[in-house]
Amino acid sequence: MRAQSSATASTRIAVDTPAPDGTSVGTPSPGRSAPGSAAGPAQAALGVVAFSLTFPATVWGLEGFGPWALVSVRSVLAALIAGGALLALRIPLPARRHRPGLAVVAAGVVLGFPLLTTLALRTSSTAHAAVVVGLLPLTTALLSALRVGARPSRTFWAAALAGAAAVVAFTVQQSGGALTTADLYLFGALLVCAAGYTEGGRLARELPGWQVIGWALVLCLPLTVPVAAVALVHQPPHLGVHSVAGLLWVAAGSQFLGLVVWYRGMAAIGIPKASQLQLAQPLLTLVWSVLLLGEHLTPAAPLTAAAVLVCIAVTQRARG
Repeated sequence: MRAQSSATASTRIAVDTPAPDGTSVGTPSPGRSAPGSAAGPAQAALGVVAFSLTFPATVWGLEGFGPWALVSVRSVLAALIAGGALLALRIPLPARRHRPGLAVVAAGVVLGFPLLTTLALRTSSTAHAAVVVGLLPLTTALLSALRVGARPSRTFWAAALAGAAAVVAFTVQQSGGALTTADLYLFGALLVCAAGYTEGGRLARELPGWQVIGWALVLCLPLTVPVAAVALVHQPPHLGVHSVAGLLWVAAGSQFLGLVVWYRGMAAIGIPKASQLQLAQPLLTLVWSVLLLGEHLTPAAPLTAAAVLVCIAVTQRARG
C-alpha cells in the first residue's frame, strides 16, 4: 500500500506500462527496485514473514484486549508511526487521483482484514484461520488480472491452483474439516484483503510503498480514534506481556513495516508472482503457533511445505 510524496511534488513520476505478467516496464519509480533485482522477491518474502506472525500475535493480543479495542488501537498506533514519518519528511498530500485507491487499501487492509480475522480468532484456531492466507494468493492474482490487466501463463495458474489446493487441504485437515461461524469472517477477510493488496500493488507502481500504507493508515484516523476510545471504555484492557507484545507486533510489524516491504516487493516483481509467495505463509504461521502458542503439528506439515515450495518455484519461473 503506498501513497507517494511525489504525488503532489514538482518532481516527475515515472509512468510504467504493465507487462503481461503483471509487472511494469520503464523507469522505476522512487523507492522501487530495478527490474531483475533480487530485492523485489526478498522484500515480498520479508512481508510474508511479518504477516505469518499476525495470527499468533493477534491471539496474544486478545488475552488482554477485546476484538474491537485490539483492531482500533493497532490501527491508531500504526497510523501514529506512519504519520510521524510522513510529517518528519514533509511528504505532501497524495494526489487526488490516488485517493480512491488509498480508500480501497484502507478499507481492505487497514480495517477489514484485521477486524474480520480478529473476530474469527476468538473462536477459531490459528490453523483453521490459515485457510484465509492459503486462498489469498489465488484471490489476489484473480483480482489483479481483473483490475490491472495481468495475464499470467497457464503454467502459472496451474501451479497457483495446486499450491492453494495443498494449503487448503492441509488447513481443513488440521481443523477436522468442520465449518464454523468464524468461516464467514474468514472468507470475508479474504475478499477485502485481496482487494486491498491488488489496489495497493497498483499504487505501488507510482508511489513509494511506505507512503501508500502510511496514507491509508492516516486516512482511517477519523474513524479509528473514536472507535478506540469507545472500545477501551467498554472493553477495558488487561495488560500483560503477551497482550502488549501482540498489540505492538500487529501495529508496527504487521500493519506498517510488513506492508511497506510487501508493497515494494509487489511493485518490483508484479502482483501475481508476489502473491504466490504467500503460499508459504500458512505454514510459517503454524510454525509460530507451535513456538508461541504451544499448538501441535501433524506429520502432514512437512509434506505440505514441500508441495507449496515446489508450487512457489514454478510460479516464480512461469512467464506471462
